[in-house]
Amino acid sequence: MADKRWNGRTFGSGWLLRWLIKATRWMDLRLLYGVSALFVVPVCLMLNASRGIAYRYLRQRHGFGPFKAAWKTYTSHCLFGQALIDRFAMYGGKRFEVDVEGYEHFLRLASGDEAFVQLSSHAGNYELAGYTLVSERKPFNALVFWGEKATVMQGRNQMFAHTNIQMIPVKDDMSHLFEMNRALQEGEILSMPADRFVGSAKAVTIPFLGKDARFPQGPFAVATSRGVEVLAVHVMKTGIKHYRIYVAPLPYDRTARRSDQIDQLAHAYVAELERILRLYPTQWYNYYEFWQS
Repeated sequence: MADKRWNGRTFGSGWLLRWLIKATRWMDLRLLYGVSALFVVPVCLMLNASRGIAYRYLRQRHGFGPFKAAWKTYTSHCLFGQALIDRFAMYGGKRFEVDVEGYEHFLRLASGDEAFVQLSSHAGNYELAGYTLVSERKPFNALVFWGEKATVMQGRNQMFAHTNIQMIPVKDDMSHLFEMNRALQEGEILSMPADRFVGSAKAVTIPFLGKDARFPQGPFAVATSRGVEVLAVHVMKTGIKHYRIYVAPLPYDRTARRSDQIDQLAHAYVAELERILRLYPTQWYNYYEFWQS
């Protein structure tokens, strides 16, 4: 079985990532996109198993024909490259045009006294939400991988220096669990991905794009442990310098048994993720056999 645990590390050496940040300051992003599409992506498709994985996802889960699925496999990898370039462009100071669907849901919870949880996925470019969905009233705690490269962590620190965002690193000593609990206890915002396993292998099995898939139980268990409200947030690329953020509340019966709450919340999250991927099938960047039992 393919390892579905969260690795979290950005590909590339430190000097290459630093060069990319500097390059985005003076180069047109379209030029970098072109270099990636013409030279980097073809090499990745030849050498990486993600080629077959993405093809099967598009062919089997979305029902595209062989030629269309093959073209969209290439497109998906190009968009993934653009997402990485955009992230480093943001570290370098560039800004993107962003519109938000469902912004009122975030504003309502951000202006209240109670904590809430924001669930993301590896679809689109979630990190760009960091300078749009910002609350001056509530600290925003984002779960991040502790072993990420120093260049990426430095970029994040610079980007979020003037916001109310702080990062909770996932560590082997499980200290992040105490920080997550503290954030919810003190009425703050907690953000975490809900489509990859972090530590615990406990899972919920849910129909997803026509076939059962395993999702980590942890994010749903954390939210229901305190009965807080939950949002699903996805940041999808719609143009060269344009993104659209989708904010959707995830309902669950907070008076039900805990196991039922977890199940309801997980199903609500997966339904929203499926809706997003129906709209943007090529922006799904979980390049491993997600449906493999």
